[in-house]
Amino acid sequence: MAICTLTGKSWMNGNRVSHSNIKTKRKLSANIQTKRVFDVETGRFIRIALSTRALRTLNKKTLSACLSKFCA
Repeated sequence: MAICTLTGKSWMNGNRVSHSNIKTKRKLSANIQTKRVFDVETGRFIRIALSTRALRTLNKKTLSACLSKFCA
């Protein structure tokens, strides 16, 4: 089960709805990507699992700024 390291986002429940409107349970997976991210403070690469939403925020800000935003 993939979970975003920064946001904690994971799967959620939903319904699969047929043409005759019969609803059955299903699991909706979050879009989790494994990425190598450069940490400016330590000067090395870190491999983390991120949701695409967190990845977009990470492209805009630094890793330490994202950690303080999501983990605070």
